[in-house]
Parts: sequence; structure tokens; C-alpha cells
Amino acid sequence: MLFNLIFFLILFFVSWLVFVILNGRKLKKNKKNLWEVNYLVNRFGLNRRKIDYKKIIRLVNITNAFIISFVCTIISILPIKFMWQMLIAFVVLFVMMFLFYELLGIYCKKKGWKTNGKRTQKNRG
Repeated sequence: MLFNLIFFLILFFVSWLVFVILNGRKLKKNKKNLWEVNYLVNRFGLNRRKIDYKKIIRLVNITNAFIISFVCTIISILPIKFMWQMLIAFVVLFVMMFLFYELLGIYCKKKGWKTNGKRTQKNRG
């Protein structure tokens, strides 16, 4: 049990460090090239001008590191054949990605980073 926790923490730290380095380089080049931010903007109708990019990149880095380390730890615990481990990892990875990005999008909307809505003929005036 303790070995699994240490394995998770080491893997979390290493994957978080890799994401910080990679996304930090992308952020310096162009803010709009990060697919995670594009997904959140398009899926939840966020306003690009209101988004705090440094904060959202930090949240995305932590989220991705947690997902990867959690899936790897769970798969390493299972005493089954390698093929089944990879199949289960694939399914769990996508389920966790959708779950955590939905939670991240809800958090962004609550922070007030959403667009104000579309104006129609009824609400003009």
C-alpha cells in the first residue's frame, strides 16, 4: 500500500513537471495553440478575453498529471495480463479525461469566464 502511494506521488510529480515545461513553452509562443484551452472555450462557451491563461494552464497541468498518475497506479496494481491492463487503462483514461475536463469547465464558468450570451431581438433595448 505504501509502495503504491509513493509510486503515485513520484509519477504525479514527474508528469506534472513535464506538463509544466511543455505547456510553459507553448504558452510563451501562443496562447491559442493549447488544445485543452480550445476544448474548454468551445465546450463551455468561455470568453477568451476573460480567461486567466496562467491559472487555467496550472489547473490543466495538475489535472493531466493526476489523471496519468492515477491510471498508471491503478493499472500497476491489477494482477491481470498486459493486454487487459492496456484495455482497462484506455477506458479509464478517457472516462477520467471527460470527467475532469467537465469539472474544470464548470469551475471556469463559475469563475465568470463565460461569455455574456447572445443578443436577440427580444432582449435588445
